[in-house]
Amino acid sequence: MSNQPETLAAAFIHHLTHERRLSPLTGQSYARDIRVLLKHLNTDNLEQVQAPNVRQVIAQLHGKGLSGRSLARMLSTWRSFYRYLIRDYRYQHNPCIGLRVPKSTHKLPNALSPDEAVRLLTFPANDMLTIRDSAMFELFYSSGLRLAELAQLEPSNISFSEGTIRVTGKGGKTRIVPIGDFALKALHAWLEIRPQMIRPGVATLFLSHRGEAISVRTISHRLKRRGRLQGIHQNVHPHILRHSFASHLLQSSGDLRAVQEMLGHAHITSTQVYTHLDFQHLTKVYDTAHPRAKKRS
Repeated sequence: MSNQPETLAAAFIHHLTHERRLSPLTGQSYARDIRVLLKHLNTDNLEQVQAPNVRQVIAQLHGKGLSGRSLARMLSTWRSFYRYLIRDYRYQHNPCIGLRVPKSTHKLPNALSPDEAVRLLTFPANDMLTIRDSAMFELFYSSGLRLAELAQLEPSNISFSEGTIRVTGKGGKTRIVPIGDFALKALHAWLEIRPQMIRPGVATLFLSHRGEAISVRTISHRLKRRGRLQGIHQNVHPHILRHSFASHLLQSSGDLRAVQEMLGHAHITSTQVYTHLDFQHLTKVYDTAHPRAKKRS
């Protein structure tokens, strides 16, 4: 096999997606980060790269306005890439070890207010596509899913009797997340008409208008469009519903550990961008705090 940087990068991404079973979206993210490194290093011999070379790349990117958080993610990718090269191509050192990136302040991600979230989700679901959209968006907000997680769901992942959904997240890790009553009702309505749309061999829960597995791009487009139709003035994208889910639960309950579990964060620091409050109990928090978890009498 050629030892050209592009070939080595492609082999690494293949390793991630086929051997480690990371999602295609995660593989694409890794590939983007490595392309940035290769572009700025501008060398055909990655084994000769030293720590000062990588440090210079970080400085250049920081000078272009990249945040500390973005740079930390990139550096983590580059470090993993070199670990792979050491293991499979007998490289002698990892030039990314011991490097640090400029710190960036942690701020609360943009989120909808509870009133805006309810307004976004309150629309007539009177045809196949709006019934599907209602189920997708309610589930997004109800359970704090990532975009890729939602797109990969299958009907068998839902337990209506327990009011939960089984989600496969980053790194192939599975978690069980509660589903609120509004989302359960919307999912019931969607599953009733789904057989009329589905093409043979398709297993995903949510379908395109052609009856195929819906793409993440289509989900994003439909949500953005619904935000405009509902008069939401800020940019409505899939992750804003995940942010809103976390923010609204934490504002009401302060149960940091429970929200960490529901979001599927490996580290509590990822959840702490929403708040610094402490934890209590998972199911009680969800049922009492989430604006659309239970119908109010």
